Amino acid sequence: MIVGRLKFVPLREIWKHEAYDFTTWLFENCDVLNEQLGLSISPVEKEKSVGPFNVDILAEDVSGRTVIIENQLNRTDHDHLGKVLTYMTNLDAKIALWISSDPRPEHVTVINYLNEVVPSDTHFYLIRLSAFRIGVSDAAPHFTIEAGPSEERSAGGDVKKEMAERDKIRYRFFEQLLPKVNKVSNIFSSVSPVGYQSWISAGAGKSGLMWSLVAMKKISRVEFFLCHSDYEVNKTRFDLLFEHKDDIEQKFGESLEWDFNPSRKQQYIKTDSPVGNLDDEDKWDIIQNDMTDRFVRLEKAIRNYIKLL
Repeated sequence: MIVGRLKFVPLREIWKHEAYDFTTWLFENCDVLNEQLGLSISPVEKEKSVGPFNVDILAEDVSGRTVIIENQLNRTDHDHLGKVLTYMTNLDAKIALWISSDPRPEHVTVINYLNEVVPSDTHFYLIRLSAFRIGVSDAAPHFTIEAGPSEERSAGGDVKKEMAERDKIRYRFFEQLLPKVNKVSNIFSSVSPVGYQSWISAGAGKSGLMWSLVAMKKISRVEFFLCHSDYEVNKTRFDLLFEHKDDIEQKFGESLEWDFNPSRKQQYIKTDSPVGNLDDEDKWDIIQNDMTDRFVRLEKAIRNYIKLL
């Protein structure tokens, strides 16, 4: 058996210029970041003006909250920390992603501190960017969270314990679900279980299209998520799929929820599991099997149409 070796690739070999090359690439390939970190962020605008400054990427999450992304292809510094705080306050953003090839330990400490003291709906991430290749393959970016929000950080006493326990429960659910899904599909093969949010996502093979497996206290579902940065692209894609609604639902085997909202950039096609939800721990095996089956059927029903989007 031949096993390749993972080789580190200097970022400047891939992206010569931080603003022109890396920021442009990330704006067009935000689904890579979403997949690796379990986020659901859609880019809105590059180099958004904030007075005399420009935030690298202005984005939004699935709830429509404003997200700012600040990039560095070198070591974190005070200048970029100041920019992150400036953009957050002036754009009334709720989520900040600071991406760097080399996060300083001191800045990791700062981001952790900020997550402890800011309101519970405000989140700061410090993300390490690396790149690797195997043999002569194309270089592949790799994102890891060095510091990020934790519900128990911003809570106190019994609330901390309750939220920490909820994170553990969600983690265990997805930890059990992923092997079942990965037995029948490789779409989620590079995704890791998470506990700090109620979903895991994976790319659907084209920018702006994602699959999500959702598990909440009262709902468990599978979603096909149209999350391109351009509202019109999402609308056009949704309309095309909706034109084939009867065929898609026939292949799926039952009705789907076609969730289009003109006031929202992202759109969804959903199927809820009637078996149970995260609170029904005694039914987890049955729920996970049902979600796996729904994902497989929905992916097969939509697969050929994705090529047309």
